[in-house]
Amino acid sequence: MRLRNATGLPVAFGGLVEPGRQRMRISEFSGAAGLALRGLAVTSGNGLGGKAVALARPCAVTDYSLSRQISHEYDAAVAEEGLRSVVAIPVVVRRRVRGVLYGALRTAQPLGERTLTAAVQAARDLEQALVVQDEARDLLAAAEARAAAAGAGRGGGGGEASASWEQVREAHAALRALAPRIADPVLRGELLDACGMLAPAAPWGPERQPVVLAPRELDVLACVAAGATNAAAAERLGLRAETVKGYLRSAMRRLGARTRGEAVVAARRAGLLP
Repeated sequence: MRLRNATGLPVAFGGLVEPGRQRMRISEFSGAAGLALRGLAVTSGNGLGGKAVALARPCAVTDYSLSRQISHEYDAAVAEEGLRSVVAIPVVVRRRVRGVLYGALRTAQPLGERTLTAAVQAARDLEQALVVQDEARDLLAAAEARAAAAGAGRGGGGGEASASWEQVREAHAALRALAPRIADPVLRGELLDACGMLAPAAPWGPERQPVVLAPRELDVLACVAAGATNAAAAERLGLRAETVKGYLRSAMRRLGARTRGEAVVAARRAGLLP
């Protein structure tokens, strides 16, 4: 677990708040001696983690079972695991507590400032990961809706269909830019699969071989196709402008294109872009 690596604490665990409920269930555990805490449901306000959820701020105790700062609904499970000094950090996304990370010692001693700071930073990192995942799911839903609208619009008015298809292309570029930031390989794979659905592969006959672009070459072309300059593409993808130029030149060479526009057209004909 990230918190255990960041703090050096021998025990780390945590879980997410159940949607629509003031309850968090412990689902992740690193350094466990037993199973006492696995699956434990922690209600807001109860115990150390519940207090962190209710207050939306980190809470720590030097000796869990003897602390007067918390309620003691979960003492049996904590004692069975042998935990004494514990810190609980809420994971807050858009002002809502989404989960709690715990770090613990099996001895009763104060956790140092450096350890607490590292624990809070681990929670902040998880917050950013959840923000990215939320953005990815929102984009995925929007892309699917836009693709459906564009498909329906192909048989209707040209102006409406064109506008819908431009929205699909913008969604495709946004998904391509977001995918490398997703730590969860399953979610990242879903995003890239969605990109493939938005840009169905072109049929290839025996006389033509499919064009293969590197992932970053395709990311850059997707941004260019959505109207981004090299500088804007670099900012969106977290790259240097010179790096973007290099990927663009390489993509143009593979596609046999002389200009950015020709590269985009060729990529669309090859089924690489929507």
